[in-house]
Amino acid sequence: MLIRRYNKITDEGKLMKMIEDEEGWDYANETLAEKYKLALETSITYVAYQEDVLCGYSRSLNDFGEYIYVCDLLVMPAYRGKEIGKKLMECIYEDYPYQVVYVMSDVDGYYEKVGYKRTGSIFEVPCR
Repeated sequence: MLIRRYNKITDEGKLMKMIEDEEGWDYANETLAEKYKLALETSITYVAYQEDVLCGYSRSLNDFGEYIYVCDLLVMPAYRGKEIGKKLMECIYEDYPYQVVYVMSDVDGYYEKVGYKRTGSIFEVPCR
């Protein structure tokens, strides 16, 4: 297992294909793909490889050096249960040891299972 920082040249195509194949993830559609590719480059993004297969990734935002917000964490179904998600999260703690890390989640059960503590919620502000 190799986990490293995202590289646009080597990872973009594989990562967008992985997202496209994941049910419920629409970042690879025509409307969002170009914006999301830019987000991958400007965010804290890690990729996980098993052999030559990109099997997981995380994307996070740094908030003024105090907080890290994990926006996306995805592991391909065939590779789940092998602690790849946990290892991707550990990269954040290793690279940003003095920052508080929060996860924005729609799969709360996973994060509760790995021992993360709920500290609030997120609300969507409606358009006017």
